[in-house]
Amino acid sequence: MLRGRCECAAVAYEVPDEFVAAYICHCSNCRAMTGSAFLPWGDIEREKLTVTKGAESVLVDGEPDANHAMRCGKCFSLLYWTPRDGFFRVPYGTLIDEPGLKPTAHMFVGSKAPWYEIRDDLPQHDGYPWTVGTG
Repeated sequence: MLRGRCECAAVAYEVPDEFVAAYICHCSNCRAMTGSAFLPWGDIEREKLTVTKGAESVLVDGEPDANHAMRCGKCFSLLYWTPRDGFFRVPYGTLIDEPGLKPTAHMFVGSKAPWYEIRDDLPQHDGYPWTVGTG
């Protein structure tokens, strides 16, 4: 079981080490959201994520019955969000424990921060890696 938390530790969660996809996103939205050059994340089935501490502090950002993000209501850390039906996308930076599935590629490198240089050998895609002709 992998543990995760927000910055202020008011909210904690657990997920099994069963991520089905993991990428590093360089899009302008992820950069703005994190204040960093990129956002590494993993997808996991929604029913596999359990908030173990501070459920009363969890803030729904967006429409609960549509796309939304879950944030800590105290420090506003992004804990996870809904990218598609049945899955949560978990920012790897919130994990305390190391996931078995490491990011497999960089996405949206066409809009990456110009001051950041990717120095690993992972595949690089200008858009979504799962879309034909993206990199």
